[in-house]
Amino acid sequence: MWDILLDVLLDTLLDSLKLLPFLFAAYLFIEWLEHKAGKRFESFLQRSGRLGPLIGGALGMVPQCGFSVLCANFYAGRIVSMGTVVAVMLATSDEALPLLLAEGGHSGQILMLLGAKFVIGVVTGFIVDLACRGRREQPVSGHELCEHCGCEGHVGFVRGILLPALRHVASIMLFIFLVTLALNVAVELIGKESFAALLGADTIFQPVIAAVFGFIPNCAASVVITELYISGGISFGSAVAGLCTGAGAGMLMLFKANKNLKENFIIAGILFAAACISGIVLQLIM
Repeated sequence: MWDILLDVLLDTLLDSLKLLPFLFAAYLFIEWLEHKAGKRFESFLQRSGRLGPLIGGALGMVPQCGFSVLCANFYAGRIVSMGTVVAVMLATSDEALPLLLAEGGHSGQILMLLGAKFVIGVVTGFIVDLACRGRREQPVSGHELCEHCGCEGHVGFVRGILLPALRHVASIMLFIFLVTLALNVAVELIGKESFAALLGADTIFQPVIAAVFGFIPNCAASVVITELYISGGISFGSAVAGLCTGAGAGMLMLFKANKNLKENFIIAGILFAAACISGIVLQLIM
């Protein structure tokens, strides 16, 4: 029992550490942005903001969930639009791409999977931004982003940018580690076989079940979904649905960083609806 808990603890620690470079880069960038280049970046967003979902879909295809975490943080600061964060999360596949590459001989499946998720993410993102047109908020000021961190009034790179960024990273890392640890223990106790049996039910609603399962915010969900797809246990549509909601720790970051819970649940609902609809359509036609 203790060996199992130790393995889970080490896996959780490794999963959390993978996010460290992205988290640090995100907060360092935001602090620098607010202290040094706020007006210039705001102007840049006004000129290119409409392409956000397209850029987000491309970033989401990068392996691991780092960009979904980074983009969720940017959305909390109103640096990117809701459509952009939706596109990134729908396009993100967490551990799926490395696993397919490691298995070998799946180049066709990789291209189909990435292509489907990219299209779903970009199209959904543009629809969301179109629906939200005229309601976009301005980027959050540095004071609001740094609330209670004690960096107000500091000057210089170290005290004004680096130290506030490190404080934010430490807080977020602790939150992600604790939640991921609890989920990993639950998955270990319940067993991946139980999840696999549930997903293996060959019905038209299989993509819906996969989409629900994909919301588990760690790599276990994407690994199980990918392994079942490779072995023929679930359909292509179900794999797409499960991986569309499988944005890894991105959803954790969204609920941690963005204080508007209504928005967070709306985003989660959009991800679920897009994943289910796309998955069922793909299952019917393929």
